[in-house]
Amino acid sequence: MTILIPAYEPDERLIKLVQELLKKRFCDIVVVDDGSSPAFHYLFEKIENMSCTVLFHDKNRGKGFALKTGFAYIHDKTSEREGVVTADADGQHLVEDIMRVADAISLSKEKIVLGVRNFIGDVPLRSTVGNSITRAVFAYATGDKIEDTQTGLRGFPVSLLPWLLCLRGERYEYEMNMLLEAKPSGYHFTQINIETIYYADNKSSHFKILRDSARVYFTFLKFCLSGISCAFIDYFFLFFIQWMTNNLFLSVIGARLVSSAVNFVVNRSFVFEPDKKNRKSHSAMIYYYILVCILLFFNYLLLRFLSQTLSMNLFLSKVLTELILFCFSYTSQHLFVDKKVIS
Repeated sequence: MTILIPAYEPDERLIKLVQELLKKRFCDIVVVDDGSSPAFHYLFEKIENMSCTVLFHDKNRGKGFALKTGFAYIHDKTSEREGVVTADADGQHLVEDIMRVADAISLSKEKIVLGVRNFIGDVPLRSTVGNSITRAVFAYATGDKIEDTQTGLRGFPVSLLPWLLCLRGERYEYEMNMLLEAKPSGYHFTQINIETIYYADNKSSHFKILRDSARVYFTFLKFCLSGISCAFIDYFFLFFIQWMTNNLFLSVIGARLVSSAVNFVVNRSFVFEPDKKNRKSHSAMIYYYILVCILLFFNYLLLRFLSQTLSMNLFLSKVLTELILFCFSYTSQHLFVDKKVIS
């Protein structure tokens, strides 16, 4: 079993963690120095002198990039046959918990093992709030419940390394992408409760709340902006065709044909952004328009019910209808349309 630790300007807690891991007979330890300044080089020299592998970045590239560097090294340069456990360098993970995650890898059979915290006790407010938000967003986007979406203590069977190397993201969003992409790729989770530990209100964390949170939620935000822009197109053609034909059914179909074409191009090019080498546009379009037809059917029924049965204003009926169907649209495109184009 290999332990992978990404580190950026760590303190002595990293040395203590490595020493404790070695005492527990974890002989294969890979530490990635993610561009730390020269003042921290002595720490990594100590780790190298303990017969551990240290990989270096010439500049700070982000936690996701550091993890990929470690995964690539383990996959290409070692004879690892079991799996990899990732742990943080700031002392937040007990060696006993790391051992439990390592033991679970062999029992989980192709599952990602997550060491999840319960956030009880003296926990910084930003950590509690941040995890609550990301947990809710993840549950909404995937339908799965994960107790700790921000945990850095994770275990992966060695067979998952090629998949991990193909995921998007170079900073903190990479860890969220792991969770979002797992189920559509056929992988599931095993969750193990671990201790919740924070030192000095977690001031050693390099997570920048605004910048890194934006990265984590960026795909969802782009989808929202895409939906808003296409909604304007849909509204315009709905009322234009309704004015021309006075036929609600034709208006709904005509408006959706135009807006869906724009939406497909925008989402495929700028929102979900799968690997361009693996795109199968024709297949994606088929799945997308199957979804469009399903949404169109319910769109018409809802719109007719609100505007004609309940005599609600057409504009308000349209707003309410789109809000109801938005959530289903996002989840379906992420889980089905985007995934059907990956080989």
